[in-house]
Amino acid sequence: MFLKMRSILLFCCAAVLLVSCSEYQKVLKETDVKAKYDMAEKLYEEGDYKRAVRLFEQIAPQYVGKPQGERVMFFFADSYFKNGDYYLAGYQFERFIKSYPRSDKIQEASFLGAKSYYMLSPRYSLDQTETDKALLKLQTFINNYSESEFFEEANAMAKELTAKKEKKEIEIAKQFNKLGEFNLPVLISAITAFDNFITDNPGSIYREEALYYRIEAATRLALNSTFDKKQERLEDALDSYNTLMRYFPETEFKKQADDYAETIREELSVYNTSVSK
Repeated sequence: MFLKMRSILLFCCAAVLLVSCSEYQKVLKETDVKAKYDMAEKLYEEGDYKRAVRLFEQIAPQYVGKPQGERVMFFFADSYFKNGDYYLAGYQFERFIKSYPRSDKIQEASFLGAKSYYMLSPRYSLDQTETDKALLKLQTFINNYSESEFFEEANAMAKELTAKKEKKEIEIAKQFNKLGEFNLPVLISAITAFDNFITDNPGSIYREEALYYRIEAATRLALNSTFDKKQERLEDALDSYNTLMRYFPETEFKKQADDYAETIREELSVYNTSVSK
């Protein structure tokens, strides 16, 4: 009995689905804009964004300048977003914002447009053009809508993307440091990269790491320098150590940093002894 009822239920569901698909295909092909609008909105409300967006694509140009245009354009953009088509979602939300700057949906559209670019941001090792776009959009939203219900989420996304860009910068500097082990000009580039990172990102979660690796790079450079440049570079390396200790006295790199500091002081002592003779 149970199996029979289950079979009947499955048959009914299949029949409903078949009728629904047939009706959708019929509306998709006909020229009645109102029928397409009604079907698109129905599918949107049901969460069938993939089919809804095809209808919105067809009717959106017909509603430009009409009372329903605002509603159609928002649903159109949001359908792309919910389908995971973030390029087109971002573009359509931008169109909506320009077309309806006084809309009740302007905050949500601005947030979702920014989030579309956030979703397109790649991992830190790749080109960060989309990340830059997302940060610009998010910052604009944060500046304009500080009381929005989406404010905290926008802030969190902006912080995440900022950390991603900082991660890329610090990894490039570390790569220079690694390559500079046998190439002093590259080591100088590493120190410059660390200096730029420290100056440009004072609140970065990678600041401690940058300060430590600057000690490593500066020490290597000093130890491999000619006699006339050695003192200045050793003192620069020691300054790097003191900076790390001032800002991060309990740093996770303390043992390695202390070892470098001891080496620097020993080399300075040897240098000073040589000069005094």
